[in-house]
Amino acid sequence: MEETRKLYHSELEEVRSLVTRLGASVIELIPRATNVLLSGDLEGADYLVQSDDEIDARAHEIENRTFDILALQSPVAGELRQLVSILKITADLERSADLAVNICKAARRIYGKEIDPVLRGLISKMSEQAEQLYQSAINSFAEEDAATAAAIEDMDSFLDALHRQFIQAIFETHARERMDVQLAVQLAVVARFYERIGDHAVNVGERVQFAINGWKPELRAIERQRQRDATGEFPMTNG
Repeated sequence: MEETRKLYHSELEEVRSLVTRLGASVIELIPRATNVLLSGDLEGADYLVQSDDEIDARAHEIENRTFDILALQSPVAGELRQLVSILKITADLERSADLAVNICKAARRIYGKEIDPVLRGLISKMSEQAEQLYQSAINSFAEEDAATAAAIEDMDSFLDALHRQFIQAIFETHARERMDVQLAVQLAVVARFYERIGDHAVNVGERVQFAINGWKPELRAIERQRQRDATGEFPMTNG
């Protein structure tokens, strides 16, 4: 039995290492995709688009190894939470890589079009914030740091604000007739990609908290409802 447990913990640590390394690859993808977009690097865009197959294969390996542990080791309690979280975190990482690839595909669609300096600056800021969010998320996973994981949602509010600022800047730039409709639409979509990357980083933070202490984001809504029940208050509705 002791030997079986040692094997289990060794396999779990290997899977955790694979997740951390996959997360590092996603973190690296964000600024690389941004550079492709801002520099119009078609060769770089093609390379990153093709590299998505490798990300998918690595995510698939993590999922398979996690399922094997679930099937063969019958984990319970905290161990089970950790394995379930790994599966969900891996899905978030894979989707975030897809979003970075989508930024590269958008770069190919707008190749040769000039991006307003204000918009370029905001794109750089969104990219930096998305990268920081993911760095914090992966660090919280690797170090099993629930406090850092819990802070990621607050960090994401800045990226959301940058996204709103970017959309407003698109309208203002378009109103000055300095940007055609196709470019405006593509840049708006790109901004959404950065926002979604941030959302996936928040998801990773939530999965880390669940793995460590069983916390789930749904508990906030449940607690709010309990407070309303205790005070006799009701949420405002449209009608």
